[in-house]
Amino acid sequence: MALRVLFLGGTGVISSACAALAVERGVDLTVLNRGGSAAERPLPEGVRRLTADVRDVAAVREALRGHEFDVAVDFLAFTPEHVAADVETFRGRVGQYWFVSSASAYRKPVGHLPITESTPLWNPFWQYSRNKIACEELLARALREDGFPAAVVRPSHTYDRTSVPLDGGWSAVERMRRGAPVVVHGDGTSLWVLTHHADFARGFVPLLGEPALTGEAVHITSDEVLTWDAVHRALARAAGVDEPLLVHVPSDAIARDDPSRGESLLGDKAHSVVFDNTKVKRLVPGFAATTTFTAGAREIVEHHDATARLRRADPGADARHDRLAARWG
Repeated sequence: MALRVLFLGGTGVISSACAALAVERGVDLTVLNRGGSAAERPLPEGVRRLTADVRDVAAVREALRGHEFDVAVDFLAFTPEHVAADVETFRGRVGQYWFVSSASAYRKPVGHLPITESTPLWNPFWQYSRNKIACEELLARALREDGFPAAVVRPSHTYDRTSVPLDGGWSAVERMRRGAPVVVHGDGTSLWVLTHHADFARGFVPLLGEPALTGEAVHITSDEVLTWDAVHRALARAAGVDEPLLVHVPSDAIARDDPSRGESLLGDKAHSVVFDNTKVKRLVPGFAATTTFTAGAREIVEHHDATARLRRADPGADARHDRLAARWG
């Protein structure tokens, strides 16, 4: 009998790749989301779709009435309130519940490298990460006190062809094309890991329904480690630019200029990260992230060049790059 899996989400960057691979491998997959347009990441054939706003607990429970699942995965939970509602909804109804957390929850500043699943969770800079930590703590209590069958996966900066991992997104690529300065935090040499969503899916989907993983946490990332200058240059080359004009600006100066961006910068991207993927490789024999960012950058640029609606200007980012470059260039 096929494994019966429910995704809360299903058309996001991470969940779309997981949905495609799950169906390919014979999973009986249902997704629950608000419906609407999934033009950029359509669901694969054979997926059952239930429609409800995941933040409307009563609507979710009504949509799930009469359905049974072996595994539930929530790609859309970001606060303890979201997870507490899931615990009430799925207690006694599923054999396993997966919470999609974030590798940004690991200690910042980083205490040691490489980061493993036992690295402490502590982030004084970014509320998003603190919320993810609180979600994990809630699930640990639910498992300990009530036997709720929770497991945790921690992605780190997972991307697909629609997402440009630079400040300003596609606007930063256009700036490189026209020779305008693009700000890079720090001195451009801090280390970062970008994971293609299809690679993440190949590590995650085989974990679904494995009973020994209840109570466990695992991160799934690429083993390729890049400097932020290298990330920018890979996208520049893909966009036909041999040498982009990169201006290095201290991370705390960027944070002062734009506090909303400063949280994620000081709480995540400003720190060098290297992940030890030994655990997922042990759990999924043969797993390896095979998409280099050189290939990923070409995919991003080709798709944006072919898709007009994605080539949106970001006037705020343009102004920020100009302002900081004028001061620090």
